[in-house]
Amino acid sequence: MSNNALPVIGLMLGDVTGIGPEISAKLLASGVTTDHARVVIIGDARVFELGMRDAGVTLPYTAYSDMAEVKWPRNDVPLVDLRNIDPTQFKRGEFSADSGRLSGDTLKVMIDLAMAGILDGICFAPLNKGALNKGGWKFNDEHQMFAKLTNHSGFFGEMNVIKEFCTFRVTSHVALREAVNMITPERITSAINLAHDTLRATGHAQPRIGVAALNPHNGENGLFGDEEIRVIRPTVEKLRATGIACTGPIPSDTIFLKALRGEFDGVVMMYHDQGQIATKLLGFNKGVTVTAGLKTVFTTPAHGTAYDIVGQGKADRGALEHAFTIAARMAASRRAACEAQSHASTAA
Repeated sequence: MSNNALPVIGLMLGDVTGIGPEISAKLLASGVTTDHARVVIIGDARVFELGMRDAGVTLPYTAYSDMAEVKWPRNDVPLVDLRNIDPTQFKRGEFSADSGRLSGDTLKVMIDLAMAGILDGICFAPLNKGALNKGGWKFNDEHQMFAKLTNHSGFFGEMNVIKEFCTFRVTSHVALREAVNMITPERITSAINLAHDTLRATGHAQPRIGVAALNPHNGENGLFGDEEIRVIRPTVEKLRATGIACTGPIPSDTIFLKALRGEFDGVVMMYHDQGQIATKLLGFNKGVTVTAGLKTVFTTPAHGTAYDIVGQGKADRGALEHAFTIAARMAASRRAACEAQSHASTAA
């Protein structure tokens, strides 16, 4: 594939108070991005300079004031300099609402570029959800923020990716008391369809999806909970009849063992911690979070800002590299689908 045929992925350097700038510099220094996409940093050149110092690398880059000035092919890193974040104004390794506000501002610029068709996807280094919220972006998480800024309507969700399998959620960042009441046939159907479509976009031709139970032991035939009988199993069977390879409900204390053995490509869980405990135990430093179901591709490392090791040069770029690779793969898949649809329409 020629360089100009590769998708254009915007890289956001993460919260300036965390390890994002460092692992971004390490990722770009590795050279692996050039095999998958045309990468452009959207942010502040001073933050990138900080990241290079932390990482102990020096990379050639050119700063631009507008994305329209960026051309390919090239031998350096293009950076659209928003000149909005002065690292000297923030204490590193600490929570900052102002930094959260500016992270949100930067992402807003990137989303506008993606919605205009200029970026094919967005990969962002770790953010702090609380800092985003306190900084004025009043959402429970960045996924809700992305849905709002992309004018999304309908179901969307978080996909967590580790080497062995991916997870999806029927409910996410809500109180557990509320989550139980939100488990409906409609939401389960949407989550399974989202899992099926997203896994196909990442390269699984016929994804195998396991669906978790809600109650211990699958409710023990209704002895302590009948959601599996009334809600989950009928929904899974209905979707299986349409050709989706989904199986369940399966007790959550065994479903991840099955996925680990390779029986499933993806697991649909009923609530947040049901799957997060498993994925973070298996791949905390390598996991990736994807915002699935939106018009734009969004990926990020599943780990956080790691305030405890900021500025020490020992942050691992592995999860960011995986996030970037997934963003490029999904963006390329979307481009191919759009081009095929366009050719079909022209032929008709």
